[in-house]
Amino acid sequence: MIKDIIKIGRFEIPFRVYENSGPNLVCLNGVQQSMAMWHTFIRRFSGHYRITVFDFPNQGKGKILSGPANVSVDEQVDILKEVIKAAQVKNDFAVCAASWGGVVALAFAAKKQLNLKRLILASIGTRPNKQMIETIKKGAEIEEEKREEMAHTLIQSFGQDLPENIKQKIMTQFRTMSKENLRSFYEHGLFVISTQELSSLIDLPSINIRTILLHGERDTIIDFEDVKFLASQIPDCEIRIVKNAGHFLHLEREGVLDIYDEIFRNELK
Repeated sequence: MIKDIIKIGRFEIPFRVYENSGPNLVCLNGVQQSMAMWHTFIRRFSGHYRITVFDFPNQGKGKILSGPANVSVDEQVDILKEVIKAAQVKNDFAVCAASWGGVVALAFAAKKQLNLKRLILASIGTRPNKQMIETIKKGAEIEEEKREEMAHTLIQSFGQDLPENIKQKIMTQFRTMSKENLRSFYEHGLFVISTQELSSLIDLPSINIRTILLHGERDTIIDFEDVKFLASQIPDCEIRIVKNAGHFLHLEREGVLDIYDEIFRNELK
């Protein structure tokens, strides 16, 4: 395994590469998740694929060294590019992303990355639904000192199907979160509400990469109709419905990795 930290402009980004001679997979985390979210994924697939994971600023051990707490989509795309370079992902590769990581992946793909061959994006839509907006607003109203209440609000809204040990990790994460990370979390939520439409950020019809969208049928903050609309905007796109799963998919049920396995076998030849 390669384990390193790189400085990219005003950011310090940790990354890991699980080396293998198989196809390259680059994994992108959701908001306030770290590369640890891919632990079971790595355990399942690192014997057959070369996997790169990393933390964006204010995720895990990712740091902002200077400037504002807010990290723009363009900055996140630049970080992804530099991680791919540092991790020596030279051959054709696929990006696997969760939630907000999927937005970054689409923005990256829209910039015509020649070696990018597949996008496998979980739990992503084009706009916040009513429950997501209500959750963000409710979380923003909770006082900073009541961090466990914030975590409880998020779990109740869209993490209800997570195993108890992961729920406890989320509670601990919020209890120990730095003021900088907490501010970044707030600002991201407000940005999501203000953006409204993904198409205002990304030229979706220009994406010429084969894309597969994974949607948990019990996801409360991503509407299926919106997922279908997103799929209609990307020229080569397929939707896979994941039964008995919510927003967090493989974190809720490790059996969801069987779906990834099937996709990899069919798409990464």
